[in-house]
Amino acid sequence: MVGERLGERIKVREELIKKACSLSFKAHKSPGKPYLLEKVRGRALPEVIFVFSGSWSIGDWFSSTSGKAFGETKVDLDLFPSLRNIGNVDEVAAVNEAFFRRFAEILRTSSFKNEVNKAVTDKKQIVFAGHSSGAATAILATLWFLDHNLHVQPNKTQIITPLCITFGSPLLGDRIFPHSLRRENWDNFFIHFITKHDIVPRITLSPPSSIQQDFQKFLNILKTKSPITTHENVSNFFVTVMKNVQSVTSHAACNMMGSTNPLLQTITSFVQLSPYRPFGTYILCSGNGKLVVVENSDAVLQLLFYSCQLKSGQEIEEVGYESLKEHSGYENELEGSLEMQNVVYLDNYLKEVPLSSDASVVGEAATVNAALNDLGLSTRARLCLRAAGELQEQKQRNERKINSNKKEIEEKLKIIQDYQKGCTLRKVGYYDTFKIQKDDRDFHANVRRVELAGLWDEIIEMLKRYELPDEFEGRKEWIELGTKYRRLVEPLDIANYYRHSKNEDTGPYLVKARPKRYRYTQRWREHAERMAQGSSSESCFWAEVEELKSRNKPDEDMGKILELEKDLSAWVERGEIGRDMFLGESTFAKWWRELPEGHKRGSCLAQFMNN
Repeated sequence: MVGERLGERIKVREELIKKACSLSFKAHKSPGKPYLLEKVRGRALPEVIFVFSGSWSIGDWFSSTSGKAFGETKVDLDLFPSLRNIGNVDEVAAVNEAFFRRFAEILRTSSFKNEVNKAVTDKKQIVFAGHSSGAATAILATLWFLDHNLHVQPNKTQIITPLCITFGSPLLGDRIFPHSLRRENWDNFFIHFITKHDIVPRITLSPPSSIQQDFQKFLNILKTKSPITTHENVSNFFVTVMKNVQSVTSHAACNMMGSTNPLLQTITSFVQLSPYRPFGTYILCSGNGKLVVVENSDAVLQLLFYSCQLKSGQEIEEVGYESLKEHSGYENELEGSLEMQNVVYLDNYLKEVPLSSDASVVGEAATVNAALNDLGLSTRARLCLRAAGELQEQKQRNERKINSNKKEIEEKLKIIQDYQKGCTLRKVGYYDTFKIQKDDRDFHANVRRVELAGLWDEIIEMLKRYELPDEFEGRKEWIELGTKYRRLVEPLDIANYYRHSKNEDTGPYLVKARPKRYRYTQRWREHAERMAQGSSSESCFWAEVEELKSRNKPDEDMGKILELEKDLSAWVERGEIGRDMFLGESTFAKWWRELPEGHKRGSCLAQFMNN
């Protein structure tokens, strides 16, 4: 909605924004301190603001030891367990190593952790803030807080969610960052202010090797605030950065628009593009009092390039000067902009942005068009914004399609659940009945198994291609449905696998054959309930039994046997797995009776087997 006050929309007091900005610049004057701490009293909800200073040394912006073209490294999952793809466990977020190293040092050597814990105990609103590279530290501090207070300890229901407010922040994480934060519903905790020409939010889209010669000179200017006229290399620096920004955004735009040109793949095989991507809410200051608010990260990436173009007749030296001036001028810019309250919320209009600067539009569309004109957006830029909006809408359409299949999934699961009950009534275990395949009921259960596989594989393929909203894997109803599906149907998949002796050609089910539809749904539950990875493996029980049975080496496998018995006892007690495996003629019961007598007498399963 155009005209809604900024503070009301983003749920942040405007006075707090000004305070955070002022403190962020104040922190630069005390670079020896890891952070400044400001306590705001006199409010119903007291605030504690942690502000981090920036660094003017190139080594604190790009690491020379990471071995990567853009100085990135995989995140430390002990510090940031949520920064990963849940289903594709190998997809761990990448972070700028220099920024991460600086935050890790603060966490290790300062009183920061104790101060944060004290603020949590005192039930205060915690705000992390910073300008320039200090903003990168503030972002990492917020992520650390979220993971260690809201994710690892989800039962701390009284914790007040934090805020992160940054000014002129560089990009510091790859595409897994926005994906993870939207999945966790944390994206709206991050508020980033950037100005139209500030080059710093674009810097990490360039490889350090391309700007090495001029970057330290640029940082020295920011540090000393020396006159621009004495530094001719700033223009070259600006041009080099923007050329790299163009490469990244053009490639991203082609992908958004569904380009099938093989040249795209060819180019990326020998031209490395920056992995860094925006996330959170961006507030772009147009320079004349307007504020453009954007949450769509694909749209923000495009704006980083197209809002920083030369106007007709404008010299590159002038824009280079503006980039320095604007990076140091956030306090004045925000003072005027927050007073004017000329705010446009672009996400509502992405799919319908006017394609021409002089388009004949009225009402709110005219206000949006005026803001885009102030940013100097070309027709191509507007097409890219539309593509970002359309991509998000396509993901939502895909989710609606998946949701329309939900009833069918539940109906087929009900049929299999009834089949399972029937097996128990016949005094034959669910697993073994299906494995033997003696009558029509087994056949019909197998048909439902195959049909469900198709429905779930469609979901998994969409997730692998990032064609569903990032929030999907955090939806409670789908986590519960995925768990129910896995527990009911995976034992049938395992029975079918060993019935046809596929293990003799392909290998163990768990190593070579377990479908992604079960791996993904298991990880959804483990992540949602903060369980150790691999601990919710109750649906794989029969595969473990089959492999132990085929090896027939109980002395060598006693460690695995004890672990399996311990897990099975817990699963049965919690009702996560049925008791039909204890029936006398089940595959499990026959195998267990062949174990050494001494082991069986002391087994935690003896009570079940004897009954």
